[in-house]
Amino acid sequence: MPIISAGKEHTMKKLVALTLTLVLLLTSCFILTGCPDNNDGKFTVGVCQLVQHAALDQATKGFVDALKAELGEENVEIEIKYASGDTNVCNTIITDFVSKGVDLIMANATPALQSAASATLEIPILGTSVTEYGVALGIDNFGGVVGGNISGTSDLAPLDQQAQMILDFLPDVKKVGIVFCSAEANSRYQVDEMTKHLNALGVEVREFSFSDSNDISASVQAACAWSDALYIPTDNKAADNAELIGNIVKEHRMPAFTGEENPAKACGVASLTISYYDLGVQTGKMAAKILKGEADISTMKIEYAPATKKFNPEMCEFFGLKAPEGYVPMDME
Repeated sequence: MPIISAGKEHTMKKLVALTLTLVLLLTSCFILTGCPDNNDGKFTVGVCQLVQHAALDQATKGFVDALKAELGEENVEIEIKYASGDTNVCNTIITDFVSKGVDLIMANATPALQSAASATLEIPILGTSVTEYGVALGIDNFGGVVGGNISGTSDLAPLDQQAQMILDFLPDVKKVGIVFCSAEANSRYQVDEMTKHLNALGVEVREFSFSDSNDISASVQAACAWSDALYIPTDNKAADNAELIGNIVKEHRMPAFTGEENPAKACGVASLTISYYDLGVQTGKMAAKILKGEADISTMKIEYAPATKKFNPEMCEFFGLKAPEGYVPMDME
């Protein structure tokens, strides 16, 4: 048996200990934070977008533009798939991304995020156009960090300011009907919060929900019959049918206010809104940091975009309303 000197034995023990430490660190990185296993600087990213409408389209475009700018277009392959508003299709899309072993998933809208969260604990997931992550993911007392392999950006504009917006235009309003899709968890959250804020301002609130596109017309007409004004939260199904809603509120001469700008262009008087393109850019920059190993997704806070008070000049003229100071006109093109 060869004799190993004490010095050599000590050196070998240090090398073994160092090797084990490196293995544990790499394993922890992959398991806990979903660090991409990528050695050539090229990445694959899967984007699941719930439905195609202006807000979500802009968020996806901002994400793609920012990610390519941060990583270099030649260094990232982005596959975008649309779920046509169907959560089952979201599940199929996400399952495909997981089986392909993409380096990161971007989930555009709450159902897409929920599908991704259920499908993988390893691949980094960034949500966008998600109103409230605690509600979306069933997290009680949500503090701003999801943890694990999930983070992202939120499209929530301050709801107390949205309630005040209605009174800015209609100071004598007494009854507000809230029209929303009952199948969207984040819409439920907005309805509950808006009800609290409007009640605090002395306004009575009644809910008019619909479960799918077939019910929208009846719900909006019932809301118009009861209300002094309508409020429509950031709701994908409502946004997808904004033109239909616009025709009904004009017919009933019922002013409506929305949680984001794009549906307001078709059916709303005003909105406290964010730029979905900028929101997508924020999300893309977060993705780049994760892929380059500059950030740990498990500690990344949910990010928000600044909100702007905007009014629809055409709707204001139709209803004979003057925009209060501090509101800027929407670009109607």
